[in-house]
Amino acid sequence: MKELIKKLTEAYGPSGNEEQVRQIIQAEIAGLADEVRTDALGNLIAVKKPAAGATPAVKVMLAAHMDEIGLIVTHIDDKGFLRFGTIGGINPLTQLGGRVRFASGRIGVIGIEKLEPNEYPKLEKMYIDIGAKDKAEAETLVSVGDAAGFWRDCVLQGNRVVAKAMDDRIACAVLVQTLKELTAPPNEVYFVFTVQEEVGLRGAITSAYGLEPDVAIAVDVTLTGDTPEARTMAVALGQGPAIKVKDSGMLAHPGVKQLLVEAAKALCIPYQLEVLVGGTTDAMAMQVSRSGVPAGVVSIPTRYVHSPSEMVDASDVQNAVKLLLKVLANPVVLPA
Repeated sequence: MKELIKKLTEAYGPSGNEEQVRQIIQAEIAGLADEVRTDALGNLIAVKKPAAGATPAVKVMLAAHMDEIGLIVTHIDDKGFLRFGTIGGINPLTQLGGRVRFASGRIGVIGIEKLEPNEYPKLEKMYIDIGAKDKAEAETLVSVGDAAGFWRDCVLQGNRVVAKAMDDRIACAVLVQTLKELTAPPNEVYFVFTVQEEVGLRGAITSAYGLEPDVAIAVDVTLTGDTPEARTMAVALGQGPAIKVKDSGMLAHPGVKQLLVEAAKALCIPYQLEVLVGGTTDAMAMQVSRSGVPAGVVSIPTRYVHSPSEMVDASDVQNAVKLLLKVLANPVVLPA
């Protein structure tokens, strides 16, 4: 999976610009699904059906979002510097001196105006320097409305993997690997690689409405509480995938949560229970689609979320794949 993770995390794909990521996934899953399609919003949907003649137990939707946070050009000044707005949640402290990349491949460096003593950096004081000598040259390279994503390479250090866009390309890798290893499922399984999660779960809203699943599971990242003076949270790297109980947008369906817990216990793999104070996932949108869908989340513990250097542990990723395969190996029946 390491090469797949590297390809996915290094790809360009801020919300609304997921084409490169979708192309990578399409190439990886070619020939593995019974049907692959892209819907009107850009969600990539791969369907794995039961054996010919078998009646599917239930329709299961798995979702991971392809998009990443980023920046969008709002103004080009006379000297060729770019002012920008945000795509998704951006922390100013992670920006200074960072590099961003546009769809064209053009690289920019984030700088800032002079700060007063003890002044907190603000995004409105920052700019992107693309190396243009003036506005005329800059406008031949980028335009107002162009989106940029962070630019960092993916680094593998022992069992730890560091990259930009782990949120949520690491989950895309989990779904791709699950599809590769899933054979003769008794359920009809929809692997949905969604768009525009970072700006309002939009891909999950439309795809869940169209698919009408019986059960839905999102795969996403979650914060950890294992760094110096971190917020109190019972999630750590290397201690297994996290099974969501609650976040700020949804309460996991008790039956789906229990299904995941029982699968982890049956496999004797480590798992953690996740209560996330801030943030939510595609599961929120899937849960309230149409007349409601039992929904849960498998989360990959991740340090430094929404920064250019997000860190995961490879064992958590591998165990997430095992967990999903265990759930999908049998007809999905939610515990009473």
